[in-house]
This record gives sequence, structure tokens and C-alpha cells, in this order.
Amino acid sequence: MARVGLTAARLTEAAAELADEAGLDNVTLSALARRFGVKDASLYSHVKNLRDLRVRVALQASEEMTERIAAAVAGRAGKDALVAFADAYRDYALEHPGRYAATQLRFAPEEVADSVGLRRSVELTYGMLRAYGLTEPDLTDAGRLLRSTFHGYVHLELGGGFGHSREVKKSWSRSLDALHVLLENWPSRHDGSE
Repeated sequence: MARVGLTAARLTEAAAELADEAGLDNVTLSALARRFGVKDASLYSHVKNLRDLRVRVALQASEEMTERIAAAVAGRAGKDALVAFADAYRDYALEHPGRYAATQLRFAPEEVADSVGLRRSVELTYGMLRAYGLTEPDLTDAGRLLRSTFHGYVHLELGGGFGHSREVKKSWSRSLDALHVLLENWPSRHDGSE
């Protein structure tokens, strides 16, 4: 195995590339072993199983995406930060569809306990939303709204779900305009039911 230089990091990167090329569902230990010209069994000294490999891809992708978002929002606030955040999110997902799909896996807490990327992603989201004057529980609610909007849009776009002739990027831009207006006018809780 030394001649092919297998390491967990190298396998993770190869799996991430395969996910982008063929889709996350097509990332298997057999497919990865074929890429390296080795037997499946030789991978088990570097990764526990397929789930472990996919979680590694997800964590790597999370860190890559978070770094891109952090660079985009640096020094920005309000609508500028929202647009920069959203555009970085969308661009990453469109450029790396398999890696992005991995970030949507459901994780057990112990699988992601040490993930700097996931923690930083939440911090970036909350930091951007605090500029709109939001506090808990509105931070969580608004964060969920943004994630579901961004993910839903990207998921539909990647799947070819926008068949109208209007340019998809223009609709994206208008959606961000609407989200900005919503965040600036976030409904207050007057009934004390929270």
C-alpha cells in the first residue's frame, strides 16, 4: 500500500472528487479502491467503513464551504453580507455538487463533535443575522429560514427544476432582495408565547 500512498486524507479527497463527478450515492469503497488500483480491504486501515468515508467528505466540504463564505462576508454587514454569504453558498454548491450533497447528511453528534467548519458556519450565520438586530430565538428561526431557502433553491437548480425562461441568477438575486427586506422587518413577538 505504501506505493500508492494511501492515507485517510488522500482517500477523503478522492472520494470528494468522485462525489462531484458521479454523485455522492456513487461514492463506494469499491469505486474508490478501483481509482487507486487496490483491493477494497486495503482501504479499511484508513477509514472504518463507507459511512466514515462519507462523513469525512462532508466535514471536508463543510470546512471548504465555510472558508469560502467567511472570505466573502469579511468586513460586510446587512444586505452586503447576506448577498455575499448566499452567493458563496450557492457558488460552492454548484461547483461541488457531490461535496455539497455530503454536507446535507444527517450526522450523529459524536461524528461532528470536533468539526470546526460546522461550528464556524453557525457562528458566521448568527454574526450576519445579529447585524439585523436579531436575538434568540429569532436567530435560530432566521438561520433555519436562510438554510432552507438556500438549500431548496440550490437543490432545485442542480436538479434542473427551474424550467422557466427567466434567468435563474436573476430570480436568485430577487430572492435575496426579499430575504433582506424580511430580515429587516422580522416579526416581533408581542404575545409572549415563546
